[in-house]
Amino acid sequence: METMVLGRAKILEAITEALQPLDYVYGMWQCGSAAFKRVDQWSDIDIVIDTHDDRVRDVFPVIDKILEALAPIEISLEYPQAMSPGAYQKVYKLEGTSKFMVIEICALKHSSSEKFLQREIHGEVFVHFDKQNVTENKPIDEEKFYANLKTRLDNIEKLFNIYQFLIEKEVNRNNQIEALAFYQNFTLNPLVEVLRMKYKPYRYSFKTRYVYYDLPKEVVTRLEEFFFITDIRDLSLKHKEAIRWFNNTVAELKKA
Repeated sequence: METMVLGRAKILEAITEALQPLDYVYGMWQCGSAAFKRVDQWSDIDIVIDTHDDRVRDVFPVIDKILEALAPIEISLEYPQAMSPGAYQKVYKLEGTSKFMVIEICALKHSSSEKFLQREIHGEVFVHFDKQNVTENKPIDEEKFYANLKTRLDNIEKLFNIYQFLIEKEVNRNNQIEALAFYQNFTLNPLVEVLRMKYKPYRYSFKTRYVYYDLPKEVVTRLEEFFFITDIRDLSLKHKEAIRWFNNTVAELKKA
């Protein structure tokens, strides 16, 4: 007899039914792929919960109990550093589910100013319930945002131009692992960031996450060539070309 695998819909339904009646829980929504209508068989579950400021942790014993009723909890992990001030996060993996079906839950303070609701950054979040209009879209302060982006651009340009010597130094020493690590950190990461500033500025801090959706196809295709290195000589050549691409992009951004 074929074993049924516990699916996404059943997990979300159970969590919603458990949390919605609680008077200290004001809203629950999904971020990630659900907010961009890109859920597929490899998607995990990203849940945000709005709670009374003093009850942030109280939702998790409830969630633990409801998940255990669905399937044994194979692994759970508490995040020591939350994405939002005063928030609390926990990740679950249930037995009998797809290995991709990881459940990430972030409980936020009701008073928090960061709730991952800006459409330009986080998409159109999938709301399960909202008792106090907590999921109302918060418009971005354009003036403040672009002032911060300009400051970041100035800083990243300086950091980039200071630290490229690290790659050359390790190439000259034939220390391939160190050269590659420095190249990833000090060359490619800044390059991706300024490309995001050019093509998807609201998500400039997302690093390589979602590059296949946020950047033009021809840009991503070109980027792939810089990420796949065959040997130390190839690294040296691509490093020089990446520097040119970075500086050209910064120049374009400054003109804009």
